[in-house]
Amino acid sequence: MKKLLVVVDYQSDFVDGTLGFEKAKTLEKTIYNRINEYIQNGHKVVFTYDTHYEEYLNTREGKNLPVMHCIKGTNGHKLYGKINDFSNLKNTLHHEKEGFGIKPKDMVELASEIGDDIEEIQVIGVVTNICVISNVVMFQSQFRNADVVVDASLCASFDDSLHEKALDVMEGLQVKVINRR
Repeated sequence: MKKLLVVVDYQSDFVDGTLGFEKAKTLEKTIYNRINEYIQNGHKVVFTYDTHYEEYLNTREGKNLPVMHCIKGTNGHKLYGKINDFSNLKNTLHHEKEGFGIKPKDMVELASEIGDDIEEIQVIGVVTNICVISNVVMFQSQFRNADVVVDASLCASFDDSLHEKALDVMEGLQVKVINRR
């Protein structure tokens, strides 16, 4: 079975930086192990990067969340901790996005790099109720015949209630949510 792992926004600013939260820190080892498992089995891994610039506070998102974060070129933009070890490995794709989810045009380009024969897409990362759910919808829309799986134990939010609600919504979208507590 041809699989794809999508690691959403596991960047320093979301773990121990300006928007960091405790639950995100606890995921590092298990996310590292999952990525390593996919790579060892010859599967591709996509890393998404929340990417902003100095004018972030003037954007719609910046006006609603006025906290500078994931500014391109800063340490906060980099993958967190040991996950950064995967930055330049074969079978990994790295995609910078300026919003919650990958833009449709960019998704088409990414799909051409990945191939259209993916049978299962597993999505993990942060923040469950913002960027994880947004990217789940984008990948599900692009890869209509692939099973989309979210490992709840490898996702986190700063708000446990919104994390659970996002998992409910994804289940309603025919996403298979596994390892839910």
